[in-house]
Amino acid sequence: MKILGVLLGSLLLFTTVACQSTNLRFPSAPIGPNEKSLGPTEATSTGIMLFGFIPINQNTRFENAMAEAARKAGGTRLTDVTISERWFWAFVLDGFIFKVQGTAVADK
Repeated sequence: MKILGVLLGSLLLFTTVACQSTNLRFPSAPIGPNEKSLGPTEATSTGIMLFGFIPINQNTRFENAMAEAARKAGGTRLTDVTISERWFWAFVLDGFIFKVQGTAVADK
């Protein structure tokens, strides 16, 4: 019985300390005649709320991930963008990991 309690407690702990959103796909402009596709790319950026009210990289994590994904592939923008986010909690902070995936596009 004690083992069952430990297992149920562990299951409850692991299912409530982190979450993940479903993927969200954004409509985007098609690749223009003066652009070329550079292939798939992805990037992540993390923001933290320290003590629940001190934001660290919270406001820029979306921009940072989008820019990094395009830069990694040598592109200027992304098309076919899909985003997701994961959350985690610790004793003194809440963390938010933003992930962006898409196809990098650059000028010809």
